Amino acid sequence: MVSRRGFLTGAGMLAGAAAVSRSALAQVPEAPVSENPGTQPPPAPPSGRPYRPVVTLNGWSAPWRMRDGVKEFHLVAEPVEREIAPGMTAHLWGYNGQSPGPTIECVEGDRVRIFVTNRLPEYTTVHWHGIRLPHGMDGVVGVTQPPIQPGETWVYEFDMQHAGTFMYHPHADDMLQMAMGMMGCIVVHPRDVEQLAVDRDYMFIMNAYHIEPGSYTPRVNTMLDFNIWTWNSRAFPGITPLVARLGDRVRIRIGNLTMTNHPIHLHGHNFEVSGTDGGWVPESARWPEVTVDIGVGQMRAIELIADAPGDWAFHCHKTHHTMNAMGHEVQTSIGVDFREAAEKLRRLVPQYMVMGERGMAQMASMHMPLPENTLPMMTGTGPYGPIGMGGMFTLFKVRDDQAPDDYDDPGWYDPPPGTMAYRSED
Repeated sequence: MVSRRGFLTGAGMLAGAAAVSRSALAQVPEAPVSENPGTQPPPAPPSGRPYRPVVTLNGWSAPWRMRDGVKEFHLVAEPVEREIAPGMTAHLWGYNGQSPGPTIECVEGDRVRIFVTNRLPEYTTVHWHGIRLPHGMDGVVGVTQPPIQPGETWVYEFDMQHAGTFMYHPHADDMLQMAMGMMGCIVVHPRDVEQLAVDRDYMFIMNAYHIEPGSYTPRVNTMLDFNIWTWNSRAFPGITPLVARLGDRVRIRIGNLTMTNHPIHLHGHNFEVSGTDGGWVPESARWPEVTVDIGVGQMRAIELIADAPGDWAFHCHKTHHTMNAMGHEVQTSIGVDFREAAEKLRRLVPQYMVMGERGMAQMASMHMPLPENTLPMMTGTGPYGPIGMGGMFTLFKVRDDQAPDDYDDPGWYDPPPGTMAYRSED
């Protein structure tokens, strides 16, 4: 934690910030440095207006403290380590021990006070993406505030004027800091706890990294050629499944802070787009989809009835976004006979193997030696063998016997007789 003098200096410089007393400083809420590694519902709100908590995929919601009618949060911007998937860890920047940072949950009409402590090696700010607030709280360095220097704690305070789903990220050295993983989600619930109620409410943010095999830190000057595509900084099989009970109404909130759009596709169901970062879509204006394209800087909420039991693929439909550690200079070898050349090369490099002359599907089942700290392009094993996907891919698991408050992975689906494709013997 920063010194009292440093805190007060930073708070005094923040345009539009309320004065922070010394007694308030002594009680700045500490930020936890822990992570729920799976997908579990957070506890019910301990104080303030009631709401139905969201489930942050491979993440958690930030705790808060009520002080004189204001809901106080604490974000610590700091270097973090994040497991992308088993076998690969990234050195990122984030908040409160992880990237993305914790989800901030509050209720329409809440006044929030967010302490931001900077433990990075350079200055930062926080922009509250999509939130309507006073000019001096918008978090754009040089425009609405001076930078938050290393070691300082600054305070943002404003009213949550409308319900919806939003994001937070820096607006200081933007390309580097977001390329390093600095981002998070904001959910503002309606005042009426029954309004827009669903049985399960999931949240995640899409991000991407360029991490060379054998390295740990993203290449921050990459514009488009990312090779690690993630949801909440996790790649399949590190992304936990979304589970539902048969008949549940499910909402999935998805934010996009990558540098490209993502057509997100769900198998086995159709859904409606029920919300954007601008607000909720009236029911009369919704239409059925199985794929929603989410642009850069956008958020979409989709809703569906989980009416089909099974393990259903849920993924980005840009096929190279469902691959891990993609190389952008790999030559196409389909149809080329490399057997003679491969034999000669193996005399010099005993483990040399040809890739791609008959397609790339065999990569999912080959156990090749990998460089340190990287992932195979396709990974994960299902009940019928290797799963030929990675990256932005997980499963939507629907079961008729899933308890209402159970978010644990139910295991693999066992299809009833007569409902599964089979090999023809003709």
